[in-house]
Amino acid sequence: MNVFCYHMLIRRERMVFPSGYLQIRGMASLLLALVTTESRNEAMWPKARAPLILFFSALPFPRLVAATRYNMIKGYSGPTFFDGWSFPDQIEADILDNADSFFVPSSIAASSKLAFVDPATKHAFIKVDNTCVVPFNEKRDTVRITTKERYGLGSIWVADIFQVPYGCSVWPAWWSLAPNWPARGEIDTLEGVNLASHTESGCTMVSPSQATLSITNSTDCSTTANNNSNQGCAVTDGRPATYGPAFATTGGGVWVTVSLERHLDLVLPACGLGTPAGNWPSTGCQMEKYFAPQNLIFDIKFCGTRPPAAFLQTCSGICYNDYVLGNGSNYGTVFWEVGSVRVYKINETAKAPSHVTPGTTATTGESSASVGAPDANSGGVETAEHSIKEALISLALGGVAVMI
Repeated sequence: MNVFCYHMLIRRERMVFPSGYLQIRGMASLLLALVTTESRNEAMWPKARAPLILFFSALPFPRLVAATRYNMIKGYSGPTFFDGWSFPDQIEADILDNADSFFVPSSIAASSKLAFVDPATKHAFIKVDNTCVVPFNEKRDTVRITTKERYGLGSIWVADIFQVPYGCSVWPAWWSLAPNWPARGEIDTLEGVNLASHTESGCTMVSPSQATLSITNSTDCSTTANNNSNQGCAVTDGRPATYGPAFATTGGGVWVTVSLERHLDLVLPACGLGTPAGNWPSTGCQMEKYFAPQNLIFDIKFCGTRPPAAFLQTCSGICYNDYVLGNGSNYGTVFWEVGSVRVYKINETAKAPSHVTPGTTATTGESSASVGAPDANSGGVETAEHSIKEALISLALGGVAVMI
């Protein structure tokens, strides 16, 4: 099976992905690949980028590559990035994780410069307050944004991220959630300390990875497992380039999350992608039963229900007292910098896409693509419908791909 051993044109320049490694994420249909590139240049990359980070399905690859086509159905980028996201209507405390955070409405986020698009780079910034003095028994202002639309099985969401918030007491999350949590699932693509999925009882991670690139922390995805600890099916990746200062200083990376109805054990060909760090067969979890259409979410929290041991691995003192309180000078690196988020859908029929929940639309924000329409960055090349290779690799890079 020749899956990722291929050449492609991105902005008319040849790119080869010769090396890297894979990591399965803590959900039956999701796989994380961290793929390094052999050549980079300023024409293709805004700045030197970290490895390309991908979540993709573990369906049988010959079928996935040969038959499945994807359309871009939604994009969030540039000056209108925040148009497709919701803020809280009023200041809200974090209920799910009991974090020391106040999520602010859009008016406060805008006036305090906690959520804005940089006019020079066109990147979206999502920040925390690092200037106000927080007195004891209060929480620090921060941001949570949630997509107005929900995306179901068969969707791919691609996040081009230049900076992930990091630092002591900081809990960043790029994740998704179905209504009425924990019913119908939660997917934590990136949380700093781990990658995890959370469900109702009955979904498990079967046959955890035998590879050494990650640590499988837990195999019961239920929020009630382990004395209602909400542990989820979690995997920890300790490699520095996937998070923190190493991720930021090399220019970030691209996260691609794929959610499909079916899953089989992954068998990787020897084409330079390396060793998978985990494998979760579908025998442990029925995707259509445990995962409903999801809202995508960016947020930043402080402290909360994380075990103290996780905090003490890299920090000292008391999380709330020594970091959240005071003037916030510790939080200079605590922000998301996002180039874009794009959503793709399997092109199964010529009918209107069914990913959008009733009462929503797929045409706000960045223009949705239809079959045969030129990509906005293509210079006239028609790339609205993409193979799985293009959807998961080239479009994740924000370029134009022509298979050769």
